[in-house]
Amino acid sequence: MELSKIKIGNKRGALELSIGTIVILVLAMSMLILGLILVRTIFSGATDNVSTMNEKVRQEINDLFVEDQKGVLKLAEGNAKIKQGDPFGVAFGIINTGKTQKFRWSTIVEDDNIRKKCGVTDREAEAWMTTGSSGNVNLLSGDKYADAIIFNIPEGSVNDISQCIIRYKLIIKQEDGDPYITLPFNIDVDN
Repeated sequence: MELSKIKIGNKRGALELSIGTIVILVLAMSMLILGLILVRTIFSGATDNVSTMNEKVRQEINDLFVEDQKGVLKLAEGNAKIKQGDPFGVAFGIINTGKTQKFRWSTIVEDDNIRKKCGVTDREAEAWMTTGSSGNVNLLSGDKYADAIIFNIPEGSVNDISQCIIRYKLIIKQEDGDPYITLPFNIDVDN
């Protein structure tokens, strides 16, 4: 008799253990699903905010165009102060004042004393441009295009920032290679 009571007790314990395991698994899956929904909501909200911000920047660039102007930069007096380790975007715009055509742009360093001032080479300073430093676009006559050059200067890449101001040029050319407009700007590297 006692042997049958032990077997029944073991079965009851095993049943309780498996019900507890199932409850824990259901709770864990619920938490995982809720966590995934939360992450998706956060990221979709973030991408919506970025596209809204981009539209506002495009509108501001469009407002910068004046009569007979072929290109603009959204920078105060052509200068940007960029903190090392923080991404920064230099917005620009192109307007086609002629016939429909394709435009190409590239951004280069135009600074002879860069090694002396900043301790980096032209190539290193050009590598700080992570996105948008070059590209092309087809524009109908009178159409405008806006984009941004994203800079990301790694921390510690410039030791003496007291005089590290680098001159860049955004060169925009027509499809036949003829110059369309050149937009110079300065990057002031900060800690």
